[in-house]
Amino acid sequence: MVKKVQLGRTELYVNPIGFGANAVGGHNLYPNLDEAEGRELVHTVLQQGVNFIDTAFIYGPKRSEELIGEVVKEQGNRAETIIATKAAHRLNHEGEQFNNHPTFLKTAVDEALGRLQTDYIDLFYIHFPDKDTPKDEAVGALKELKDAGKIRAIGVSNFSLQQLQEANKDGYVDVVQGEYNLLSRDAEHELFPYLKEQQISFVPYFPLASGLLTGKFNEQATFDDLRRGLPYFQNNVFSSNLAKIEQLRPMAAEKNIKIAHLVLAWYLTREVIDVIIPGAKRAEQLLMNLETLNVPLTDKEIQVIDTIFNK
Repeated sequence: MVKKVQLGRTELYVNPIGFGANAVGGHNLYPNLDEAEGRELVHTVLQQGVNFIDTAFIYGPKRSEELIGEVVKEQGNRAETIIATKAAHRLNHEGEQFNNHPTFLKTAVDEALGRLQTDYIDLFYIHFPDKDTPKDEAVGALKELKDAGKIRAIGVSNFSLQQLQEANKDGYVDVVQGEYNLLSRDAEHELFPYLKEQQISFVPYFPLASGLLTGKFNEQATFDDLRRGLPYFQNNVFSSNLAKIEQLRPMAAEKNIKIAHLVLAWYLTREVIDVIIPGAKRAEQLLMNLETLNVPLTDKEIQVIDTIFNK
């Protein structure tokens, strides 16, 4: 039985290994997704005791929330399932734009409740900041929804420190989600000190850098999905990243584990991180992620990993 951890100061208790669900119904992110496989994967997630599922309006768009809602309803374990979703995208003929206006957010929550077939969302994030809305007003709208029982915890995603400080002026922000992994560590300097001070939990996305930190790629690898545009995979940077990742291979071999396990276990040693949400497209990937819970790291090993990726 996995020991659940408290997510920051919220009333949410989660398996430290969550599930990033952008490949469930995320047709706009990954080509040739099979919805039946995605549904089956969510069933497996819940059956394996992974009770924290992270989705968003823009995954699909909308389709990820719909599929997750269907499966959770079928399995009848809504009370044990912690669902996080996000909104801010306004889709129109001009393409993607972001909206944090209180009216927009309240409508977005109501619509997400419908897609998820539930009467409450455990954690709702403002997915991206917009240019105009005062961030404390945006979060204030979510506080009203929390008081009304529509959401249980308030999150913001992709906010700068300044935006976060404005958003948290009244102390309402519970969770921050942002890009963070061993190849992208700016959040350690920009956000972590404030998060620690405010007892706000940080949920990193791209924890495995879209698969790069699994150690399964070499310099001949090519990509035809969202990875093609990510900075980790660009020319000389890609080669440098591969060289750093190779330095983890002896440690992983000594422990008889995968490189990904080392990486994910390292994140859980960070003081402001309670849960990580690696994605998966197949059940075996999910099961591999769960093996992280059995990986102890010594202080020396934590420092070695830190040093390799702090250059």
